[in-house]
Amino acid sequence: MTDPAQPHPHLSVARDGAVLTVTLTNAARRNAQTPSLWLALADLATTLDPDVRVVVLRGEGQSFSAGLDRAMLAPGGVPGETDMVAMAAGSAEEAADTIEGFQRGFSAWAEVPAVVVAAVQGHAIGAGFQLALAADLRVVAEDVQLAMRETSLGLVPDLGGTGPLVSLVGLSRALEICATGRFVGAAEAVAIGLANVAVPLEALEATTADLVAALLAAPDGALRELKPLLRSAVGSDRDAQLRRERAAQGRLLHGIATKAG
Repeated sequence: MTDPAQPHPHLSVARDGAVLTVTLTNAARRNAQTPSLWLALADLATTLDPDVRVVVLRGEGQSFSAGLDRAMLAPGGVPGETDMVAMAAGSAEEAADTIEGFQRGFSAWAEVPAVVVAAVQGHAIGAGFQLALAADLRVVAEDVQLAMRETSLGLVPDLGGTGPLVSLVGLSRALEICATGRFVGAAEAVAIGLANVAVPLEALEATTADLVAALLAAPDGALRELKPLLRSAVGSDRDAQLRRERAAQGRLLHGIATKAG
């Protein structure tokens, strides 16, 4: 049976009331990621206790995550993991089907009712950058280095990061960041909307805790309505979004009136 506190050898989970902290724990390899880790993240998100109000994603050590474990791209790959080279040698359709399962480790966090906060330090490259983008909010340390390096390998970001990236910074800047693979530092990340706030590394934990406390101070029902409402606003037509606004408000007003009565 899987240990709930360690659903993967390189992942730990800690619950404190309404807050769930999910930590990448392979600091010796800068929290390099593998497909089994993505599947574990997907399982965590899709089975999240509805009483959890805030999820914190973080990484141990100097880096949030240096991205895909490059050993995955060597012949034979990593023991116990999906053989990426063999997968690529099959049909394009089969590869796409396999990647769909990996993507859930990232995309599923947008669907949970809890607000997801990423605390990001050091390198967040490729899959690491995309995991940070899977969160609703990002607190970054001043040493942060964000980069999409997939294009340099002849690939594209494929773990759910393209949608959030374009939504946050716009098409032309997203294209430039991905095509060049350059690093985006803390100050630029805040300036272009990739991060909510940048703080000295030693203040990252405390600043994240302050943000979590502020989120928990908001009325639970309103916050649970707010996240999907704002997410749906991206790319939504005006009338559809107006319908969502009034429907959410109707539910909240009814709940307040019922409780008062």
